[in-house]
Amino acid sequence: MERRGDLHRAGLALAAGVLVLVGCGRPAEGKDAKTGSEASAPASAAASAKASAAPLKPGEVRVGGEVAKPYTLTLADLRKLPQSSAPVKFTSAKGDQEHTYAGVPLYEVLKTAQPRFDQSKKNGQLRGVVAATGGGDYRAVFAWAELDPGFARSQILLAVSEDGVPFDDAAGPRLVVPQDTKGGRYVSELNQIWVGVVDPVVDGAK
Repeated sequence: MERRGDLHRAGLALAAGVLVLVGCGRPAEGKDAKTGSEASAPASAAASAKASAAPLKPGEVRVGGEVAKPYTLTLADLRKLPQSSAPVKFTSAKGDQEHTYAGVPLYEVLKTAQPRFDQSKKNGQLRGVVAATGGGDYRAVFAWAELDPGFARSQILLAVSEDGVPFDDAAGPRLVVPQDTKGGRYVSELNQIWVGVVDPVVDGAK
């Protein structure tokens, strides 16, 4: 009996040793097997996400999403570009509104960022969507066809002034949608314009 107990204890000790050796040879989760450093892909993704989430200064607008050249612009930048004007009428919580806005077509601003639409698809840009975010995390969404002059009759503007009065630089531009009868998509204190496509959502819902 005593010899059998000794053999049993020796077997347990051997098994424990094997487990320790296996544990030592396995790389830590998220580490590179050879160097022990963090895997480069997640690190790069994290760095990219951190850069895109960098705090904006008052009045700055970040243009990003599925674009080749994301960038940030201000009212001062917009004032240097060719201006368009739009007389508008719409209703809001304050009642009927009638104004004339001056600014830059949203299409021109986004064209500079070079949206990445799938050119292998017929009219691939028609799968595109644009989300505009303003003060208080207010957000409105547009189909690309609403702002592309190849499809839309009117121009959505990034307005720099209202009735000849310039907006304050710290407040940023205002998104103006002449074709809308209600002012819900007139996004004030605009700070972000995001471009994307509906494919991942639609295809994922199948």
